[in-house]
Amino acid sequence: MPMVQFEALPDESRLWVFGVERTLEEADKESFLSAVDLFLETWVAHGVPLTCGRDFRRGRFLLVAVDEASAPPSGCSIDAMVGVLKDQERRLGLRILDNTPVWFLVDGEVRRTSRPEFSRLVEEGTVDPETVVFDNTVTRLKDARGGRWEGPARMSWHQKVFFEHSGAAQAATPHP
Repeated sequence: MPMVQFEALPDESRLWVFGVERTLEEADKESFLSAVDLFLETWVAHGVPLTCGRDFRRGRFLLVAVDEASAPPSGCSIDAMVGVLKDQERRLGLRILDNTPVWFLVDGEVRRTSRPEFSRLVEEGTVDPETVVFDNTVTRLKDARGGRWEGPARMSWHQKVFFEHSGAAQAATPHP
């Protein structure tokens, strides 16, 4: 089955989230997404077409999902997707496959920083438990749909940074 609308994929679909280092100019965004779409339209695992889709959110995040119930991706097929993204990194001169940054919102703008820098921002009060963060480690589409990918720091793995700072432990405790 060819690429489908992202919204049509089931909740249990396997998900990958890739953060694009900087906001792309419109022409770069169009060529980037065209390259991704061209790959996804022909994506196969052991010769079997994968039912997949993609979304591009907040001008910085590529979400790719596969309905594993129809055909699961293989290691080689995942490597092929990574290869396409590596090509785009080289072409655009930016990082897409780097999973080390912390992604968050400040004044409605997506920001990307190192973990030590994020910790410093917590200490100085620029970010707090209500700051919206992005957890690009989610692996199921239901997580993106259910608020686990984008939400307040107090409800994600990011909360542990608040425990490192005096007086912040109470603020970081998730509320039921």
